[in-house]
Amino acid sequence: MKAVIQRVSRAQVEVSSQVTGRIGRGLVILLGARAGDDEKEVDHLADKCAQLRIFEDDQGKMNLSLLEVGGEALIISQFTLYGDSSKGRRPSFTSALEPEKASSLYDRFVEAFLQKGVKTETGIFGAKMKVELVNDGPVTFIITSKSG
Repeated sequence: MKAVIQRVSRAQVEVSSQVTGRIGRGLVILLGARAGDDEKEVDHLADKCAQLRIFEDDQGKMNLSLLEVGGEALIISQFTLYGDSSKGRRPSFTSALEPEKASSLYDRFVEAFLQKGVKTETGIFGAKMKVELVNDGPVTFIITSKSG
């Protein structure tokens, strides 16, 4: 699994001109799954994202996690994270996990955040979405599970 994490001061996602998720200070997480990913990968990545110390402490040092600052999460599925453009000019998505299995892993990832007590909002899996965010920093990381 792969996640692109952006520290934000606010963000929202729309589907068909309707806001489906909106957060204040926290993280926007774009989440992709590939063939071979499983629940173990999800749990590892969710823990890593929630506990990654990328929020500033009183001295301005990145030393606090989403959990420690009481931040929120906007989690959005994005199969294009596993797009391969190494051959030609049109990306191939054969590495991305099939939608049915990916949806289940996405739901588990969201549930992991909810169980940690994080206010969590989402897009709609597989939908065309418009994402608006104010990147705070900017601070952006690409995090992969153990198998990448």
